[in-house]
Amino acid sequence: MKKRLEVLLRSAIDALISRGEIPTDVQAEVMVEHTRDARHGDFATNVAMTLAKAMRGNPRSVAEKIIEALPGDSAVVKTEIAGPGFINFFIDPQAQFGIIPQIIEAGHEFGRSEFGAGKRVQVEYVSANPTGPLHVGHGRGAAYGSAVAKLLAAAGFEVHREYYVNDAGRQMDILAASVWLRYLEECGEVLVFPSNGYRGEYVRDIAQSLHKAVGLGLRHPSSAVTDHLPPDEPEGGDKELHIDAIVARTKALLGSEDYRRVFGAGLDSILDDIREDLFEFGVAYEEWFSERGLTESGAVERALEKLRVAGHLYEKEGAIWFASAALGDEKDRVVVRENGQMTYFASDIAYHMNKLERGFDRIINIWGADHHGYIPRVKAAIQALGADPSKLDVLLVQFAVLYRGEERVQMSTRSGEFVTLRQLRNEVGKDAARFFYVMRKSDQHMDFDLKLATSRTNENPVFYVQYAHARICSVFRQLDEKGLPRDLLQGMQHLQRLCESHETDLLASLTRYPEVVESAALQQAPHHLVNYLRELAAELHAYYNACQFLVEDAALRDARLNLIAAVRQILVNGLGLLDVSAPESM
Repeated sequence: MKKRLEVLLRSAIDALISRGEIPTDVQAEVMVEHTRDARHGDFATNVAMTLAKAMRGNPRSVAEKIIEALPGDSAVVKTEIAGPGFINFFIDPQAQFGIIPQIIEAGHEFGRSEFGAGKRVQVEYVSANPTGPLHVGHGRGAAYGSAVAKLLAAAGFEVHREYYVNDAGRQMDILAASVWLRYLEECGEVLVFPSNGYRGEYVRDIAQSLHKAVGLGLRHPSSAVTDHLPPDEPEGGDKELHIDAIVARTKALLGSEDYRRVFGAGLDSILDDIREDLFEFGVAYEEWFSERGLTESGAVERALEKLRVAGHLYEKEGAIWFASAALGDEKDRVVVRENGQMTYFASDIAYHMNKLERGFDRIINIWGADHHGYIPRVKAAIQALGADPSKLDVLLVQFAVLYRGEERVQMSTRSGEFVTLRQLRNEVGKDAARFFYVMRKSDQHMDFDLKLATSRTNENPVFYVQYAHARICSVFRQLDEKGLPRDLLQGMQHLQRLCESHETDLLASLTRYPEVVESAALQQAPHHLVNYLRELAAELHAYYNACQFLVEDAALRDARLNLIAAVRQILVNGLGLLDVSAPESM
């Protein structure tokens, strides 16, 4: 109905343009919204207020002209002007019955639109460094990114899901050195593990597998590894200098071929674990994009050369700088260090140039909220590359904080003291984890309540929504058990019998579903869909408790069965966009 009213309003505006009452160059944005108070009708628009200046009249007089130009529609029983110039629409309740056959006929496709048809969107999310297993903080980005991608696809966009694999750079070198040091311990060497190495048990597991594969083939005496190095932090030194020296010593002792083997052992093991973890969490990608592949292809040098030719690079103190401050960043950024090494930012510039070259109409990066300061420099780089920085949207996700009792669980990848996404999934289940992760706006703080997520009560929001679906399924099972017939066509012919307040509430909610999906997609706000599903479930539970479905009156029974079948389909479709199951019994 919302779309139908928007079409009527556009027709009225076109008529006013043709009569010369609205200038031809005016672009009227027509928006129709549900009213919050039924006394003000079912829908309302503020279009008269947006056109008042162009029409050189007050909004109420403009509203009168728009109403006068509206084409007739049997579904609209009354229009009225309210407040400063809102146009309120009152809809014939009978018109809302049409939503039931629409839902049942369309099935899983109901709610999908062609709004974004022909537009390609790339969504990059999670992209955690492959230096350790995914933890519960990464899980929120995974659930949010996956839901955003599904919503965009439901709105008609061609969506390309991507994970950027940071398989190059200093952190990966630290991981490789950590694996080798644990390998040396497996060989019987005694050494002091660096304070800034990766210390989790998963590193020992990788080292043990490496030891089984190569035996003592990569062994060197611990003294050769640790002697004459800058002191570590516990001994009054600098932990960063110490770990960098460990990395350099590791590379020198192993040589390029053996170092690649150790490096690959760490990378492959952790990346395989991440892939499996995300797959089990319902997250899939069209592409896993390798930073190392980007570097080896010469793309970073090519990107920097493009910036140099455009006059955006300069040299200072032996380093190469990107003049990003002139393009909105808070300061200029180093892209090549004094020692000739490229910075992480240089790789990011090349990666975004690659995205632009692939022809996406829109680029969405989903990052942890701690990366908010990174946004201006990336947008500056896109502008310097000659593209429109507005093509990039960066959506920030606050890491979820997990509590065990009153104690906050620390999540440090290097120390290994963290709860993995896999542990969370095993404890609360995929459905609860995904639903809880997207219940709030992504950039809002979130405490994850483990006790609530595992409870089988109405206080648990995912249980509450799933139970609504299961209750409807139980009605149809009872229908079969009692041997009662169901006449789908007869139910459609008697939908006007659905006049109870619970039934009209459900009908109104069902008509909202397509606009909720589209709005959630365009605003990248899956929590809107979550809120809608919780409201729909509440209305279904109230209906279930107040009315009998399997009544003697066959026509009324069939009409009610058609209504709850439509509700069931919407629950399935909405939960599916969140990749949450809709169980038939609970």
